[in-house]
Amino acid sequence: MQKSTRRAAILLLPLWLAACGGGPSGGISFTDDQGVANQPFPANYKTDLLAFLRAYLNDPVGVRDASMAQPVQRTVGGRLRYVSCVRYTAKDRDGKYLAPKELAVSYVDMRLDRVVEDTAEACAGASYAPFPEMEKMAR
Repeated sequence: MQKSTRRAAILLLPLWLAACGGGPSGGISFTDDQGVANQPFPANYKTDLLAFLRAYLNDPVGVRDASMAQPVQRTVGGRLRYVSCVRYTAKDRDGKYLAPKELAVSYVDMRLDRVVEDTAEACAGASYAPFPEMEKMAR
């Protein structure tokens, strides 16, 4: 009896997993957002961004020249999103400073969603202000 249950589970597992990828578009969606409605403003954008950068940077200690633009609504990938831009100079694994870097970060449903690679379009006209919290990051 136990063997037949195990076999059934093994045979049905691929079907169940395929169903989880569901949706008519074939992708997984964690939100009902269709990309056309106004998104809520990400009130905790600085906290979320700092948490992300601690994991993203090889060495978050000693970042300098950090500046950030408040989130503004932009169309990213055909969807309306809040986007915030950040500029900084970080260290590499050897402790040497790298060239300055710019990131654009998009938010969905008030949470950090992803880093946008095309900063030229996403950050065009961004108004940067000092971001001292980033320069004070610790491991």
